[in-house]
Amino acid sequence: MSADTLQKYIEHLETQNEIIRVKEFVDPELEITEIADRMMKQQGGGKALLFENTGTDFPVLINHYGSDNRILLALGLKSYDEPGERIDKILSKLAGANESFRSKLALLPELKTASDWMPKRSSKKGQCQEIIIKNPDLSILPVLKCWPHDGGRFVTLPMVITQDPITKIRNVGMYRMQIFDKNSTGMHWHLHKGGAEHYNKHKLAGSKMPVSVVLGGDPVLTYCATAPLPENIDEFMLAGFLKNQKVNLVKSITNDIYVPDTADFVIEGYIDPNEELKREGPFGDHTGFYSLDDMYPVFHVTCITHRKNAVYPATIVGVPPMEDFYLGKATERIFLKPIQITIAPEIIDIRLPGYGVAHNLVLIKAKNTYPGQSFKIMNALLGAGQMMFSKVLICFDEDVDIHNDSEVFDVICRNISPENSIIIGKGPSDVLDHSAYQYTFSGKLLIDATKSNTSEIKQVGLSDEINNIKYSDQNLIIIGAENNDENFLKQGKSIIKNNQIEDCKVLIIIDNFVSFENPFLYAWYVLNNIDPSHDCEVLENCLIVDAGIKTKKKDGFNRPWPNIVSMDKKTISKIDENWNKYFEIPFITSPSKKLESLIKGDSELFELNQNS
Repeated sequence: MSADTLQKYIEHLETQNEIIRVKEFVDPELEITEIADRMMKQQGGGKALLFENTGTDFPVLINHYGSDNRILLALGLKSYDEPGERIDKILSKLAGANESFRSKLALLPELKTASDWMPKRSSKKGQCQEIIIKNPDLSILPVLKCWPHDGGRFVTLPMVITQDPITKIRNVGMYRMQIFDKNSTGMHWHLHKGGAEHYNKHKLAGSKMPVSVVLGGDPVLTYCATAPLPENIDEFMLAGFLKNQKVNLVKSITNDIYVPDTADFVIEGYIDPNEELKREGPFGDHTGFYSLDDMYPVFHVTCITHRKNAVYPATIVGVPPMEDFYLGKATERIFLKPIQITIAPEIIDIRLPGYGVAHNLVLIKAKNTYPGQSFKIMNALLGAGQMMFSKVLICFDEDVDIHNDSEVFDVICRNISPENSIIIGKGPSDVLDHSAYQYTFSGKLLIDATKSNTSEIKQVGLSDEINNIKYSDQNLIIIGAENNDENFLKQGKSIIKNNQIEDCKVLIIIDNFVSFENPFLYAWYVLNNIDPSHDCEVLENCLIVDAGIKTKKKDGFNRPWPNIVSMDKKTISKIDENWNKYFEIPFITSPSKKLESLIKGDSELFELNQNS
């Protein structure tokens, strides 16, 4: 069962008991976020939510990608394996073809199928243009303010369509958009993205840049805007491949950009590359920390069009697990086959765990047949598109279930020998990596966890002086330290040299006030807070990791350090009080309450890093 509009998708979700309608008024400023955060962190992703009373003419749909079932339904797939099986089938036919006329005829059905993936332009007005507003006012939309320290309201699920001014090749990206006023927004594309490349080309040409932003429509389209496609591969062609049907496009009203006919909203406009950049942010980001304010281009709105029964789609991001995990999981599964074909055929499986928030951790299962092959595989992945942002990569043998965290942890503890199985390097990092000592450039930690390094697991020996243990299991231990004048890495080296801890393979040091109830959050926190080139060192066969807050005085860290994303107490209390008005389901406690002890000060920055 598939859906080609958001309205049909909602109907399908209702037939499968996958959505809850909220009829009471819920404010798009903070309140929708607080409810959605509670729902997203339920086992299996909870339910999709349709907020019908938003103070505008339009309902808000959120968490509609937030489970395996919902993401597969959105993509028109029966399983995550389906795209790979189709690629295998096509390639096997191509490989089996020869020069004979009969062999070439056998390929015609496959060529016909491929033609069905290509987007198709129409000269008619589309469903997305049933209502045309040529005097646009963005305040008609129920745009969310997601978190207390956000710079304003942000459009969070936009498909931003631009085209190369020279080749006219289209790019569809997802870049958050902060509302500045009734007809202008920020355009938060990172320097590595396709939209930013088009912007730079327009700047060189001295031309204004037409942009159309699409919201909603066929739910497969939004996913495709997030997909890490190679340069110059059309996102709408990927949508056609996944659903085996063309994406029908219509021309925007005030520019020459073509947009999907089924869209719920289209926000048309332009960016003037000669105009001064404007400050955008902060924003509670998918890392679980605030991304700080910075300068970005201004998008000027010239027209808004929408369907008569339009639904405004949104998402929120923050401390995992969140809805975006399932969008990432779809990418992990769908792009496995292309990775095997084009990068490293010995790869069997790849996993991007939720606690790694996309780029911080990559787990790889592969056939390892010669020394150093695991490092060859990991380095190959670092050279592949957005995989270049990966921070920690760990390679396992083919008999390891990398989707089982307990097994992964056991194998790491058993198989790694830090002096022989770890390489620390450097490379590009994500713009949102707050722990990078240098903006968009930081360390890479490559770990060979194959049997080639198998060693005996011994019980870690601790001296009486070590009493601030946060977590301990097998050969890994996390201890707390006070954030004073001494660098945590130096403290860790001193502990090892003085034999205060023996037979430890991984020693992690965090701030003493940090405490979590489960390993998931410890892994999330540690992976976010390290730049391996500065914060990791191997000493006496122990990997020492400084996962504390970095300051200028203690660490020579010259960038601001952000706070963890969390809701304010006033909003939490209001949702608590009104829960039974919104829902007939049991009460869900705010996830932010578990983070209260970690929030330092009332701003988006840790106070201790200011002027230090």
